Amino acid sequence: MFTNRLREDDGIPYIAVRSQRNADGREAHVWEKWVAFSVEPLYLALFARWDPGMIVRHHGHYSPHTLTVLAGSFRCGDRELGPGDHIELPLGASFGPFEAGPDGVELYEVMMGDPRSWSDDEETMRQWLADRGAVQLDDPPIELPAGLEDLRAVFAKGAETPSTTDG
Repeated sequence: MFTNRLREDDGIPYIAVRSQRNADGREAHVWEKWVAFSVEPLYLALFARWDPGMIVRHHGHYSPHTLTVLAGSFRCGDRELGPGDHIELPLGASFGPFEAGPDGVELYEVMMGDPRSWSDDEETMRQWLADRGAVQLDDPPIELPAGLEDLRAVFAKGAETPSTTDG
C-alpha cells in the first residue's frame, strides 16, 4: 500500500485525536492519518499534524514508539526539535509534555505493538495549559479497530496493561 502525507485523495483522512482552546480563542488539534493500523500483529504507523501551540501531555505507549519530525517544530520537555530530529521511546518509557511551535509540527510515527498511551502526570499537563492560558477540550471521538478500548482520557501507570477488548 502506498500513501502520501500531503495527498488527501488516497482514501485515508486526517482525523482529530486531541483538542484544546488556546488563549486567543482558537481551537487547536492533533490530526492523525493512520496509514497502517494492524491488529494481528498489533502496530500503528501514522502521519501527524499538530496545530500551532497544541500541547500533548507527558505520556508513554504500551509498545516501543518512534517519531521523526518532518516539518515545523515542537518542544519535548526542555528540548526543541525540528525537521530531521528523531525520538525513540522504548517500551515502558515516557516523554513530553509536548508543545507545537508557532507553525505547528508534522511527524511520522510508528508504534510497534499496542499504540494506546498512558500518562500518570496529570498535574504537569494542567500546569502547562494554565501557564499558556489554554484549555483542554474533550477528545474527539475515534474508532479503534478490533474493539480496542479508547484510553486517551485515562491517567494510569504504564505498568498497568490495558484490555484489548471492550468489557
